[in-house]
Order: sequence, then structure tokens, then C-alpha cells
Amino acid sequence: MFPSLAHRPWHVFCRVSLQRRSSLHHWAPRFPPGWQGRGVRSLRFSLPDSRLASLGPTQVQYYSTSGDGKDVPPKSESADAPSAETVASGAAKAPPNSTDKASQVLMKAETIQVKVRAVLKKREYGAKYTQNNFITAVRAMNEFCLKPSDLEQLRKIRRRSPHDDTEAFTVFLRSDVEAKALDVWGSHEALARERNLRKEVEREFQENIFRNQQLLKEYKDFWGNTKPRSGKRATFLQGPGKVVMVAICINGLNFFFKLLAWVYTGSASMFSEAIHSLADTCNQALLALGISQSVRNPDAVHPYGFSNMRYIASLISGVGIFMMGAGLSWYHGIMGLLHPEPMESLLWAYCILAGSLVSEGATLLVAINEIKKSAKQHGMSFYEYVMQSRDPSTNVVLLEDAAAVLGVIMAASCMGLTSLTGNPYYDSLGSLGVGTLLGAVSAFLIYTNTEALLGRSIQAEHLQKLTEFLENDPAVRAIHDVKATDMGLSKVRFKAEVDFDGRVVTRSYLEKQDIDQILNEIQQVKTPEELENFMLKHGENIIDTLGAEVDRLEKELKQRNPEVRHVDLEIL
Repeated sequence: MFPSLAHRPWHVFCRVSLQRRSSLHHWAPRFPPGWQGRGVRSLRFSLPDSRLASLGPTQVQYYSTSGDGKDVPPKSESADAPSAETVASGAAKAPPNSTDKASQVLMKAETIQVKVRAVLKKREYGAKYTQNNFITAVRAMNEFCLKPSDLEQLRKIRRRSPHDDTEAFTVFLRSDVEAKALDVWGSHEALARERNLRKEVEREFQENIFRNQQLLKEYKDFWGNTKPRSGKRATFLQGPGKVVMVAICINGLNFFFKLLAWVYTGSASMFSEAIHSLADTCNQALLALGISQSVRNPDAVHPYGFSNMRYIASLISGVGIFMMGAGLSWYHGIMGLLHPEPMESLLWAYCILAGSLVSEGATLLVAINEIKKSAKQHGMSFYEYVMQSRDPSTNVVLLEDAAAVLGVIMAASCMGLTSLTGNPYYDSLGSLGVGTLLGAVSAFLIYTNTEALLGRSIQAEHLQKLTEFLENDPAVRAIHDVKATDMGLSKVRFKAEVDFDGRVVTRSYLEKQDIDQILNEIQQVKTPEELENFMLKHGENIIDTLGAEVDRLEKELKQRNPEVRHVDLEIL
């Protein structure tokens, strides 16, 4: 029937699927111990030739794999079934006219290898399975309207804490909490009414938020605030706060005296300088507000804090310099060119400009010294520190005072030319020059602070240092998609996708276990259900070990790099 199979090799593979109620039920295959009657029986064969698809059930013989890895043929169902050697010898001794008959007999005796696979039944996870989820005490009280005393009688489970300050915390089973809530409130309808009532109270609280904040402030003042009241004041006694406060005092005095000089002389350049000092004073007051807000503690609405308030204040300051300082200086200079007016004696104006030059120069030196010290702490040059706007408040003071010194020199020079020549156009040109200088400073401040607010990366050398630390850890195979963002105030947020070595994580778990006990559990596994329970038990513990490895890496990364405040390691 199939003459081409007479010379085929002994190992021929075919693929057949057997169900429990198939027509081949009387051909009982051999399964390993513990696998009979479990799940779906699947027999897989691979046919090298499509013509073998016509083989009947009587042409299939089953083989099982023994422990030594050799295939041992099963006992024949019929005692009269010929062996492969008998059929082969009979085919050799047969006459030539019986070749077709011998090939058919040989085909029937040909051995076929069988692979037996047991498949676990796929489990459908419904809403009931999520009742095994954990819930914290705060969520249990908020979502199910319970009291702390209601939770005392529930089962408590210790889990690994996601916070750095605690190693473990207590959680409850969601099913237990739901049952307790029904026991307390009686029905789902009563629980829903209580939830709606509390939502209404919360809405009223939000409407009266300002009144509640005032009450909270009075409460803190009465019982004593946990944070020292001099915390914000201390920020203005050192660092950028000190520089800003000095600049506010000096620029305020300069504005007052320059305004008197302009009223006395009518000089356009002096008016520009008065407006310049007024703009500097207002902008530095805005910087002081930004510094005081930036040191606030994070809250629920702003979980990463308020450190960007310095950049926001500096950005608004740059816009203010452009609109108030540059705009008014250009306007007054253009009006002086269109409608020139004679000026009075400029002696007092020169004296006031000289005093402004000294005071502005002193403030400039304070800002330069502060930036040098900060740049040295960050391992950067003075130029890099200023261009990257690492300290926006001090940068604004530096640039404003530098522009003030140059503006005083420019105004004095133009006023001197006007005194020598009697031509008021030079004074108007000086006003335009001061306005252009202020416009350049404001453009630089707007650009640098916008870059910082958009999320600027840290230096490449620092990023490489953080990357190498993670890659040198034995539990990490590789890291991808690394991002490190400067959040301001020397705070860095680090994020990376980590490819963990599962072998190292598993070994870390096994080092904390009783190996003899695990071996005994393995030896007791006989059925797929027992195997599933064994894997579920240790699989969950290995996942917890992986989470502990993530926490360990984040903690070590923060300890080695104090500027890294927030670390997000995602498992790849």
C-alpha cells in the first residue's frame, strides 16, 4: 500500500491528537506515574510524508520513556502480533513476487515515537479572586468607613514596606475588611449612604479650605509647630537668600536716590537708571518669595516638593526686566530723540551714579563669591554654573548687578558727552543702550530658566557614574532607558528600566530558606495540582525577593549620591 516506506528509517515521527473519548480508547498509552487521568492527554507525532495520514489505529504502537532515557516498547495487546525482527526476516526470505505484501507488513510493524504532555487547566480569574488583595489600614478606614478599633480583630499580615523609613508595615485582606464593613454597617446600602455622607463632608471641607488652614495655623501656634519657626528665616541668612536680601536693600536705596536725581536734572539716562533700579528691586523681592516657597515640604498635591519655585520666580523676573526695565528705557530714549529738552546741572547726577557704582559693585562681588563657592561644591567651573543656571536666584542677582554696573558706566559716559557737547541726543542714546542691555539680560534669564523648567538632564559624567553603579551589581544584567533630571536645589530624579538576573534573585531567596525542607516538598510532588501549589508558594516569595532587591538598589543609590532624591527603577 505504501511501497515507499519499505526503505524508510526506523524512527518515523507523526502527529496525532488523542482525546479521552476518541476511537482509540482501547489503545491505552503509557504515562509516567501520577499523570493518569489528569488534564488533557495529548499525543504528538510528526509525519514525514503526507501519505501516512491514511494509517489506521491498528498501525500505531505506543512507547513510554523510562528513567534511563531509552525507549522501551510496551507489551503487545495481542499475543499473535509479530515482532519487528520477525517481520523483517520474513520480508527478506519472501519471494520477489511478494514484495508489496512484505512492505505492507513492515509498515505495520514500524516503530513510532510518542510524546506525552500534560496540560494544566487554564484558570479564569474573576472579581472574587481580587478579594485576596491587600489593603492598608488608612484605605480600609477611608473606603469602608471603619474605625481603628474595628481593624484590631482582623488578621494582620506583615509586608515589605515601600517607604525608606520603615522596613515592614501591616496590611489586611480585602475580603476580611469587606466582611467587617458589612458587619458594622449591616448592608451594602447603608455603607453606600455613609460613603456619600462623608463625600459631602469632604466637599464642604474643600469649600472652606482657607478657613480650615487658618484654624490649623492657630492650632500649630498654640501647641507648637513641629518645624522650627526660624527655618525660613535661616534661608535668608546664608547662600542665595543672603545674596538676594543684600541686593534688595542696596537696589531699593539706589532707586530712591536715582529718582531724586532724575527729578532734579531731567536726564533721560538717569530716568533709565532709576527704572533699572526699581525693576531690580521688584524682581529680587520676587526672587525672595520664590526662595521662601521652594523650601516648603512636599504635600499630597505636590509630592515632589516646591524646588522649581526658584526657577519660576527667576523666569517671571526675566519677563519683568524685559517689560518694565527695557521697555520703559527704550520708550524714554525714543521720546528724548523725538523731543529733546535741555538738562540742568548734572553734578548731583554724577555723585549719585558714583554711589550706585560702588553699591552695585559690592552686591556683584557678593554674588560672584557665592557662585564660585557653589560651583566648587558641584565640581563645575564658574562659566558652566552660570550657563546651566544651577542656582537661578543667585544668577539673577549676578546678571542684574553686572548689567547695573555696565548701565551706570554707560549712563555716566553719555551724560558726560552731553555735558561736553551740549547735545541732549547723547543722553537719549544712553537710555536706549541701557534698555538694550536689560533686554539682553532678560532674554538670557528667560532662556535658561525655561530650559530648567522643561526638565534638564544632569551632566553626562554624573549620569555615567550612576549607570555604572547599577551595572556593577550582580543582580543586574543590563539597564535601559536611563533618565536623570535636575529638579533644582541640587535634587536629582533618576529613572531606569532594569533587566534583573533571575538566577541571582532566586539564589538570594534560596540562601534564606531551609534547603532540606524544600527538597522534601519537591519529593512529595506527584500530581500537577501539587506542582502548581509548590510553584505558586515559592513564586510569590521570589517576587517579594525581587522587590527587596529593587529597594536595596534604590537605597544604596541614594546613600552613595545624596543629590539623588527620587529613584524609579522599573523591572524590564
